[in-house]
Amino acid sequence: MTGPVTPKPSADIVTIVEAQRRDLQRDKRRQTLLFLGVLVVLVAVSGHLGEVSWQKFVNGIPRFGSYISRTLPPVSPETLWADLGRWMWAGGRWVGLLFDTVLIAFVATTLGVVAGFFLSFPAARNLAGGVVHYQLARRFLELMRTVPELVFAMLFVFAFGLGALAGVLAIALHTMGVLGKLFSEINETISDKSLEGVVAAGASRDQVIRLGVVPQVLPAFISYTLLRFEINVRSASVIGFVGAGGIGQELMFVINQFIYRDISAILLLLIITVALVDIVSEKIRHRILDGEQRR
Repeated sequence: MTGPVTPKPSADIVTIVEAQRRDLQRDKRRQTLLFLGVLVVLVAVSGHLGEVSWQKFVNGIPRFGSYISRTLPPVSPETLWADLGRWMWAGGRWVGLLFDTVLIAFVATTLGVVAGFFLSFPAARNLAGGVVHYQLARRFLELMRTVPELVFAMLFVFAFGLGALAGVLAIALHTMGVLGKLFSEINETISDKSLEGVVAAGASRDQVIRLGVVPQVLPAFISYTLLRFEINVRSASVIGFVGAGGIGQELMFVINQFIYRDISAILLLLIITVALVDIVSEKIRHRILDGEQRR
C-alpha cells in the first residue's frame, strides 16, 4: 500500500513567491540607495558648514607624499647595513624612551584601574548606596572621561613641569573615567541570585561586593583593562607632544627641527612597540575569555 502522494506546488504559488522575493530585493536596494544618498548629503552639508576645502585636500596629497618621501632613508643593497645603522643612529636612546612610554602607560593604567574599580560600585544602580552616591560617582566619572588626555597633560605640565609625572596623571584620570563607566555597566548586568544568597547569609555591603559581585565581573574587568592598556600606550606616545615625557617628546623635537630621517625611524620603532603590546595583550585577553567560557 503506497503512502499519500505529496502534491507539488502549483506554478501560481511559485510565481507568487518569486514575485515577493523580487519585491523584497527591490525594497532592500531602494533602502540602501536612500541611506547612501542621505549619507552623502549629510557629509556634503557637514563639510560645507565646517568650511572643509576639498580643493585643499586634493592639492595637499602631492605635498603629503613629498613629505613622506623625505623621511625615508636612502638604502641600497650594497651598503644596506651601513645605511640602516645611519638611519637608526640613536636607536638605543629611542628604545629607552619607548620603554619609558610603556612604563608611563603601565603606571597610569594601574592607577586608573584601581580608582575606576572602586568608583564603579557606587556608579552602578544596583550597588549604589543611594541616589546621591550614584549621581556623584556617575558625574565625576563623566567629567574625567570627557576631558581629553592632552588637556590634562597640558595642565599637569604647567603645574608639575615637563616629564613623565604629567603624562601618568593625565592618562590615569582619563582611564579612571572610561573604565569606571565600563565597570559600572558590567556591575549592573550581574545575576541577582548570587547576591541574594550572600545577603541571606547576613553579609555586609562590602562582603556582598567582594563575594557576590567581584567573582562575576573580574574576567570582564581584566579584559577591558588589557584593552585599555593598549590604548594608553598609544596615548602615552601622543601626550609627549606637550612635554609629558616618553618618545612623543623626542618625536615632537625632530618634527620641529625638520630632521626627517629621525621622524621615520622613531615612527617605525613606535609602530613595532605598539604592535607587540597589542599582540601580547590580545593573546592574554582571549585566553582569559576562553577560560571563562569553558566554566
